[in-house]
Amino acid sequence: MKPINVGLLGIGTVGGGTFTVLQRNQEEITRRAGRPIRISVVADKNVELAKKVTGGACRVTDDAFAVVADPEVDIVVELIGGCGVAKELVLKAIGNGKHVVTANKALLATHGNEIFAAAQKQGVMVAFEAAVAGGIPIIKALREGLTANRIEWIAGIINGTTNFVLSEMRDKGLPFEAVLKEAQRLGYAEADPTFDIEGVDAAHKLTIMSAIAFGIPMQFDKCHVEGISRLQAEDIRYAEQLGYRIKLLGITRHAAKGIELRVHPTLIPSKRLIANVEGAMNAVLVKGDAVGATLYYGKGAGAEPTASAVIADLVDVTRMHTADPEHRVPHLAFQPDAVKAIPVLAMGEVETSYYFRMRVEDRPGVLADITRILADQQISIDAMIQREPAEGEEQTDIIMLTHQTLEKNADAAIARIEALSVVKGRVVRLRLEELN
Repeated sequence: MKPINVGLLGIGTVGGGTFTVLQRNQEEITRRAGRPIRISVVADKNVELAKKVTGGACRVTDDAFAVVADPEVDIVVELIGGCGVAKELVLKAIGNGKHVVTANKALLATHGNEIFAAAQKQGVMVAFEAAVAGGIPIIKALREGLTANRIEWIAGIINGTTNFVLSEMRDKGLPFEAVLKEAQRLGYAEADPTFDIEGVDAAHKLTIMSAIAFGIPMQFDKCHVEGISRLQAEDIRYAEQLGYRIKLLGITRHAAKGIELRVHPTLIPSKRLIANVEGAMNAVLVKGDAVGATLYYGKGAGAEPTASAVIADLVDVTRMHTADPEHRVPHLAFQPDAVKAIPVLAMGEVETSYYFRMRVEDRPGVLADITRILADQQISIDAMIQREPAEGEEQTDIIMLTHQTLEKNADAAIARIEALSVVKGRVVRLRLEELN
């Protein structure tokens, strides 16, 4: 049977992995897809690198726009990244009637609504398994495997860099800055790690999963995003003493008043499986009403894990290449006319539990003042540690875990506690999720 011709845009880490895996597993992939999948042209500014990776097995060009216009190309694989030229290329490919496979989470989280609408109009597919959690097939699980369920919530460790940093901080008791330097030396963190450590990368991925889980448009601009750069080693240590571990979680939940969409450091009970995901690994916990909790674990980045997801999309598109567009799996799991603009809750309206750490003067009445403020804001205490001050010290730490309350109540309580003359500096506030 005539091969499906693929135009590959970008042959960096993931592009090179895609080419390698497709060549190595060609026989099995063909048996699964029903016809050969062949990369017929590669576009990359570094033509010499592209020629070296492909070894003369396909045509190489530095003109990506020529590839998306090539009538011989059936599927365009976009692995350039970013939201500039990548968006233009994807929309031109769709306009030319070509299916698209992409690993570009930033592009989909910010411009996915426009891209999916264009694809729907043209009757082509946009596949993006590789955009979230590398080689873990979480998009297929949400979009197809769990389609009988009403998804209640998703909580994911979806950035390997931050998980590596937090694991090392916990294991070695080192400060954030020291661990980040080590992560950069080992290649887990970029020279400029801002997107990872400040939670933006995780927020892109969470936005995509939330849209599929709840049948809503992409709403990245409404996602609450906090990273790990201000996290301190003593909070990781106190969390351990209380039976918790701290992870950077992406959390999306269908609450009574709307959708929660938030990324932040989170205390999780150490007995939970997801709390024990270490190093640069990813894990996504999905709670469905029928199936209960399901956990998806694996490598969230890297050449071949991500290539695995890219090629899985190529196989899916090849299988459905000639199918009636009305009978394909919808981009966001729900039929396009059934996608709802459910509001995303402001962070103040989110209800969760909290970890507070306060540096206070060691004198009578301090604890009473703090608990009175919490009671006024309808916040009840679940657990507490009050350290004995070291010899000669006049200040100590109080650590509290609360029951569930609205974020706006926690904000008001923190403002009042920080205003007390006996409280020194800022109150450290972290959110806590039981995930049960």
